[in-house]
Amino acid sequence: MECIPEEPMFGEGSLAEKAVWEALRAQLPDDVVLAHSVQVRHGRAEHEIDILVLWPGVGLAVIEVKGGRISVEQGQWYQSDRQGRHRIGSPIAQSQGAQHGFKMWVQDQLGSPLVSRFAYMAAFPYSHVPRDWEMNGVPRPLILDTDDLTDCSKHLRAAIETQAQGGSQLAPNYAQRIALLLSGNLEAVATPALTALELEDHQEQLTERQKVLLDCSRSIPRARFVGGAGSGKTWLAVEKAKRLAKEGKRVGLFCYNRGLAAHLRRQTDGWRQAKPVFVGEFHDYAVSLGVPNGSGQAYFDEEMPALMKDLAADLPPDQKLDAIVIDEAQDFAPLWWESLLACLKDPACGEIYAFMDERQNVYGRWDSLSAGTSLGPTADLVTLHIDENLRNTKRIAHTFRGFAGKHFAPRGGEGLPVRLVPCPTEDALDVAGDCVDALITEGWANNQIAFLTTKNRHPVHKGFENDPVGYWTAFHDDEEEFYGHVLGFKGLERSVVILCVNGFKDMSRAAELLYVGLSRARCLLVVVGDPVLIAEAGGEDLARAVDRMQEWQPQLDPVPGNSAP
Repeated sequence: MECIPEEPMFGEGSLAEKAVWEALRAQLPDDVVLAHSVQVRHGRAEHEIDILVLWPGVGLAVIEVKGGRISVEQGQWYQSDRQGRHRIGSPIAQSQGAQHGFKMWVQDQLGSPLVSRFAYMAAFPYSHVPRDWEMNGVPRPLILDTDDLTDCSKHLRAAIETQAQGGSQLAPNYAQRIALLLSGNLEAVATPALTALELEDHQEQLTERQKVLLDCSRSIPRARFVGGAGSGKTWLAVEKAKRLAKEGKRVGLFCYNRGLAAHLRRQTDGWRQAKPVFVGEFHDYAVSLGVPNGSGQAYFDEEMPALMKDLAADLPPDQKLDAIVIDEAQDFAPLWWESLLACLKDPACGEIYAFMDERQNVYGRWDSLSAGTSLGPTADLVTLHIDENLRNTKRIAHTFRGFAGKHFAPRGGEGLPVRLVPCPTEDALDVAGDCVDALITEGWANNQIAFLTTKNRHPVHKGFENDPVGYWTAFHDDEEEFYGHVLGFKGLERSVVILCVNGFKDMSRAAELLYVGLSRARCLLVVVGDPVLIAEAGGEDLARAVDRMQEWQPQLDPVPGNSAP
C-alpha cells in the first residue's frame, strides 16, 4: 500500500487519526493510496483533510476524524474529551468542504475534472453511533464509529459506492497521478507518458457512458451492435456479459483472436461475483466440449464447427448456454454461428449479442455486404448502431475516417499530430525500429508502444513463434514495447502505435489491414512506409489523410527545440 507520507507523525493530539489510519492501512487492499493531513488551498479557502483514500476501481473518500465522545443535541455537534464538553462544527460539513476544495485543486493541477465517485465522511474511533441513527444531511453510512473500524474496508467501500458523488470508478492511472501530486513530485506530469494517461482517463470516462446503449436495449434478446473502430465495442461486450452473468445466466463470451481472448479473460478474472461460464476463442470452446483439436484451415472453418454442432445436440441442458456474447463478431465464419446457436438452451430464442464492424472483415470469412440482410449470419439480430469514436484522439480518428462510414463521429480529445516517416517499403522494418528508440528518448514509456507490421513479422515477434501463450502474457503484463502483426492486434490498443507498412500479402485486403492498424493507437500514431503504396492500398480518403500527417524523422539524441509535446 502506498502511504503519503510513508510514516505519518501523529502528535499527542492526533491519537484518533492514528487509530483510524492504522485500521485503514491494515484492512484496505494493497493498491489503495492513503494520504494523511492533506493541505488544500483553493482560492482563499483553506482546508486540511485528515485522511484521504484513493481506492482504484472504487473511488475516493475524505475522512474527517474526531476523537473523544461525539454527540448531537438539537442539531448541534459536541465533543467530550480531556478539555471537557464543547461545541464543534459539523464534521460532515467540514469533510464536504474539504472534498469540494480538493476536487477543484485537482482539476486545476491536472486540467481535467475529477468525476470519479468521491465520498465525504467522518470517523469517530472512540464513539458509538447506533445503526438506525440519522440526521438531516448525514446518512449513517457516512459515519465510521468504533464498531465500524473492525471492518472498515467493507463500510468504506459501501459508503463510496452508495453515497458518493460522481458516477464512475477511480481509474488506477488517474489515482496514481493524484498520488504524484500529493507526494510533491509534480515534474513527471509533464512527460508524454503521463500526459497520455490524462487523455486516456478521459477516453475511459467517455467509453463508460456507452453503457446507456445496454440500458436502452436490455429488452432486446438478440442484437448486433455495429460500430467503427474505437467505439468501445469490446468494453460493451464485456459489460453485457457481466450483466447477464449477474442475472444468473450461463453466458459464453467469445472472440476469435488469441490476444483479444487473453484480454477478455483478464477483464473477467477480476470479477468477484458471477462470471461467464466460458471466456475465450471459439475453437477453445469447441475443444472444451470434447471436439478434437485438428489442424488445417478447412478443419477449423468447416469440420470442427460441424462436429461441435453434432455434439451440442446431446449436451445436457445444464451444460448449454442461456446467452452468447461475441466480440469482433465479423471474424466468425457462418458455420461457427450455426454451431454456437446449437449450444444454446433455446437455439431459436436464446439470447445473442454480437459486437462487430463489417469494415474490419480482414479474414474475409463471409461477405460483409450481406450483413444485416437475409443472407448474413446475423440476419435475425436487431441492429443497433454505435457511431461515436471514443478510444482515439480526433487526429488519429480522422486518419481512418474514410474507412468507418459517413456516420462516424470522433469524440476524443484533439491529441498530437499523426506522424509520417516516409521510406521505401523494404526499409520500413529498420526505420520503424529507430522510431521505437526515438520515442523512448522523447519520454514515452516503452510499455506504451506497440510496433505493428502489415506483412512480415518483426524478429522479436518471430522469437515467440513457438510460445503463443508467453507472447500474449508479455503483452498483457504491460512491461515492455510490443511487437505484433495488425491481424493479431484486432480489438486491442496501446497509447502509441508505430504502424510499419512493410508490404501486403494480398492487396485486395490491404485496405482492411490499414483500417485496423491506423485505429489501434489511443494517443499517438506513427506511420512508417512508402506514402505511394499506402495511398494505393487505402484509397483517396487515406491519401488525403497522409498529406495531412506531420512528416517526422526519428532522432535518437534529443535536439533542442524538438522535444516531445
